[in-house]
Formats: sequence, structure tokens, C-alpha cells
Amino acid sequence: MLAAAPAQACRLALVLALDVSSSVDAGEDLLQRNGLAAALLSPEVEAAFFASADPVALQIFEWSGRGHQTDLLNWTLIETPDDLRLAVDGLTRTIRSANGLPTAMGHALGYAALQLQKAPTCLFQTIDMAGDGTNNESFGPRNVYATFPFDGVVVNGLVIAGSDPAVQDYFETQVIRGPTAVVEVAQGI
Repeated sequence: MLAAAPAQACRLALVLALDVSSSVDAGEDLLQRNGLAAALLSPEVEAAFFASADPVALQIFEWSGRGHQTDLLNWTLIETPDDLRLAVDGLTRTIRSANGLPTAMGHALGYAALQLQKAPTCLFQTIDMAGDGTNNESFGPRNVYATFPFDGVVVNGLVIAGSDPAVQDYFETQVIRGPTAVVEVAQGI
């Protein structure tokens, strides 16, 4: 895991959350990790990271059952292309920390909200939540949005390919939050 950069003002605090619950098989886990790495290094995303002199703060964690969230990248300021490549290199070296646990999406979103409270001061805050199923343990997204600090936070959804079609609907009606929030379906890398 990479060390966190010193806190300072930034343009965006971005939390990326990867699903490692029991419904995510080894192929889907690889799709998430490699897909995220490829996306972060794509010319379009790299251009977005460096469209301004103000940096982006990045934090990545994996999640599954209640109380199971594992940081893969602590808050890191992405100020240069080398910073971004270093973060991606660290991500590609991570190993899945859990198998066989349920999908506690509410707990993952709560954890993400708490991580945003530890982030550098940024103009915007976004959570990108990946998953291939619906919440099946403890409280769900609506409960967490009513309880945790989500004012001004955009939550996007990334549905893993091969999921039940109802999962996309669940993400669209229960998970995403904010006026610019979107749901994307990952079809491959």
C-alpha cells in the first residue's frame, strides 16, 4: 500500500470502491482491478486528472461483508503523471483480501463517507462504487445516505458485466446519488 501524500487543497477527492463479496468470482475481480488500472491510465482519464493545476486526491478500497473494507491506496495527491502511474502500479500489485463474504453495500458506502472526512480539502467529492449485486447484509444505501455525511457527495455506480439485469436497476434507483451521478456497465477492459 502506498503512503498518503500530505494534505492540501485539491480539485476532487475521489474514492474508488471495489466489490470483493462472494458473488464476485476471480474473473470479475481481475476485471475490476485491471479495468480500473486501464481506465486510470487511459488518455481521456489522464487528461481529466491534469486538466487543472489543482491536484486530485485518490483513495481506493475493496469491500464485501459488514466491517470488511480494506484500503488498497491511502489518500494520495495525484499531481503528476508519475503520481498516477505509481498509484496504478500499487493497485495492480494488490491481492484480493476476502472471499465468501456477503454484500454489505451500506457499510461500504458508510466507510467511503468516513474516508472522505479524512481527505484533503477539495472542491468536489465523488465515490465510484463497483459491484455485481445488491445489498444482502445489514443496512442498504438509502439508510446510509440518511445517516452518514453525504452533503455534496456524488456517488456513481459501476456494474460488473455478467450481473443480473436487475442489478443495474438497483444501482440506478438505490446506489447513485447526486445530480451528475451515472451508472456504467463494465463489459470488459
